[in-house]
Amino acid sequence: MSLDDPAPAPFAEADLPWSHPLAGGLSRLGRRIKLGDRKHPWVLDTALIVLVAVMFCVPDLVDDDDGRRRGFDNSFIHLPWPATIALQAGLILPLLWRRRRPTLAFAVIAAVFFVQLGLGAWLRADVALLISLYSLALHGQLRRLPIACAVTACALGLFAVRLPSQVPFLDALFVLFSTITAAVALGLVVRIRRAQLAVLRDRAARLEIERDQRSKLAAAAERTRVAREMHDIIGHNLSVIITLADGGAYATDLAPERGKQALLLIGDTGRQALGELRRMLGVLRVQTGTPDALELSPQPGIADLDALCARIRAAGPQVVYRTGGDPAALDRGVQLTVYRIVQEALTNALKHAGHDTRVDLTVNVEDARVRIDCHDTGPGTATAGPAPSHDEGHGLAGMRERAALYHGTVTAGPAPGGGWTVRATLDPTPLTGTTGTTGTIEGAV
Repeated sequence: MSLDDPAPAPFAEADLPWSHPLAGGLSRLGRRIKLGDRKHPWVLDTALIVLVAVMFCVPDLVDDDDGRRRGFDNSFIHLPWPATIALQAGLILPLLWRRRRPTLAFAVIAAVFFVQLGLGAWLRADVALLISLYSLALHGQLRRLPIACAVTACALGLFAVRLPSQVPFLDALFVLFSTITAAVALGLVVRIRRAQLAVLRDRAARLEIERDQRSKLAAAAERTRVAREMHDIIGHNLSVIITLADGGAYATDLAPERGKQALLLIGDTGRQALGELRRMLGVLRVQTGTPDALELSPQPGIADLDALCARIRAAGPQVVYRTGGDPAALDRGVQLTVYRIVQEALTNALKHAGHDTRVDLTVNVEDARVRIDCHDTGPGTATAGPAPSHDEGHGLAGMRERAALYHGTVTAGPAPGGGWTVRATLDPTPLTGTTGTTGTIEGAV
């Protein structure tokens, strides 16, 4: 084809055979018939028998003038009408079982056909043999189909032998065997098509179930994430506020200026907690306009650990914070995870070890891993540690869930020299395909 040749016309959907109005009408009719057949399965088989009787049985009951079958000379005899009706009934009535017992229906019809040939008769109702063969190919066991084809070929071969000499034997055999091929081919095509549709329906149903399951899992994961954020924000800030309130109430009588300082710190902590909650809940709403700056402010990171330690120090504990490596170069999602783990560890130290404890906090980045070490000296006894509590269980579970996002681990327990130790190890380079997702989810809130 040269460059000057016109481009082929685009393939129009209207050219497809199933887009024709007649095809659409037949498809709708087929669906209605199938729906009615499911409700009344015997109606369709009965209608088929009535149709075959009207088209093929009634003409056989009309006698010709000479009592012979027109067109076949003396090759076939004309049976009395009682015998004709009996043979016709034996040929078409088994079609009632053609879908439920296709092998039995074919066997009965074939036996009647051989009896008819033995009597030297020919009936138009013999078409029931091909219908039963089609039904066997469609509904029956395929391992029995070759035997049925052989029986049908034998029966039609005997019929071809009885044809008058004017009809060439090979031509008659070709036509009759073509009808066998057509019946079997049509049955197999419909059977394969139904199997394909069944597979497609099953696949669509499974995909719908999987889609619903993915939606439920995503919703559950989102609820878990929101609950974890709420726990970290509210739990930490409330612990600081409670400790400051207790200290302020105690210091009111002894040092009123310290009580006033505690109240100011409580206000600052409450405002910070409110801001974090508003920022987190803001992304859960459908934004209808330009969000304000508060909702667009970033999530806390490692750079905010100094302010976090300062708030804990204001509540009483001595916090010594050290860093190693280059924590600021970490991904925002990793920094948020580090911040939340440290926040939970310091909150537990404040809650369980009290305001007289000393906390040594280390965040170290080396060998492509992040290590967090948080150790408190306890409430003053060598063996004391934070008593197990419901909140601690949720906090430790939250830390482990966050660490698992970066293939890390969290261990917590009493230290040998007293107090409590929390250690966490994170891998800041998760598997391909999860880093961006995790960072986006954690950083969007």
